[in-house]
Parts: sequence; structure tokens; C-alpha cells
Amino acid sequence: MELLNNALINLQCELVAERNIVNPKKISWLQYDILHLISQNKLMLPSDLNISLGISRSKLSKALKELKIMGYIQQKPSDKDGRELLTSLTNEGQELLANIHNGHNQIYFIAKKVFTEEEQEQFGKLASKLSNALRTERMTQNE
Repeated sequence: MELLNNALINLQCELVAERNIVNPKKISWLQYDILHLISQNKLMLPSDLNISLGISRSKLSKALKELKIMGYIQQKPSDKDGRELLTSLTNEGQELLANIHNGHNQIYFIAKKVFTEEEQEQFGKLASKLSNALRTERMTQNE
């Protein structure tokens, strides 16, 4: 197998393992991804979450319902269209993400230790470029 392919597979496996360590067992990866997206955008419509995550409406609806029951999100009708629900984090949701973020810092500290400053900058640019390309590819497939 090609070096790049092996490196990407190994990195994905390691990131999944790290994610398992820092994510509380009471929320799923999908629920974490939803909370993270909302935290980046403050308010989101379910349709935007749907496109960003590339999942079915029913799967998203179920995950949002569970997050609401757990007290991590709240929804209110949009001023533009009362049928649309604007989704935001509650204080509990923000606190949960802050705790998870602290766990994610471990990866950052390891990267700072193993990469030179030049490598850190290069890795940051390359990882962002790949992440953006993956997101764009997923979003265009859902149009």
C-alpha cells in the first residue's frame, strides 16, 4: 500500500481511538458532531446540520431529540419561518463540549512535542486543506 494511504488509515484509527477516550459514553459520535457544529455556528437549522453531516433527516431528528432530552441543546422557531427550528447549545451543552475539548488538547500537546514549528505549520495547512476538501466533496454529493 502507498505511504499516503497507510498514513491516512493509521491517523484515522488513532483519532478514533483518542475520540473514544475523551467522549463521554453517554453521547454518541453523531451527537458530539452535532454539538460541535452548533458550537461553531451558534445557531443552526436542522437542514444545515443535515447537509453538513451527510445523514438522513430521520437520523438527525432522533439525535436532536435525544440531545434535547439530555439538556444539551434547545430549539426555538425561526423569526423568518416559524416552521424552522433554530438549534443552539444550552449551558450544559457548552460545558460538556468544554470538558471534551480539554481531552482533545492531549492530541495537540503530543503534536507540539513531535513536530518542529515548521512541521506544525505545514501539518496544520495540509490537514485543513484535506478536511475542507472532504467537507466540500460530502456537501456537493448531498445537493
